[in-house]
Amino acid sequence: MSDQQNQPQQQIQIRMDESKMVTTYANTIRTSTTQDEVALDFGFNLPMQQGPDQPVVMNFHVGSRVIMNWQGAKRLMMSLQQLINNYENAMGPIEIAPQPRQGQKR
Repeated sequence: MSDQQNQPQQQIQIRMDESKMVTTYANTIRTSTTQDEVALDFGFNLPMQQGPDQPVVMNFHVGSRVIMNWQGAKRLMMSLQQLINNYENAMGPIEIAPQPRQGQKR
């Protein structure tokens, strides 16, 4: 047996400082990547009708940008996957493109 196996494991205490935290809502995300980093732009898609005969324009208002390395991005993916699996096990599948409610046009 090595000395490491005989030593008691040291516990690490994590303290969260939320004093400078800002909470925002996002209903869409845009990703950009480099060889070293992943940039996540969280924002709000807001459809705007320009005029009666004009097409609807989607305005993407970026509220927050998070830049992380690829290892952090993979840990985020794993954490989100676990959260989604737990939610779907309790509540049922999450539909990405929800079907229109009865009586609504497609």
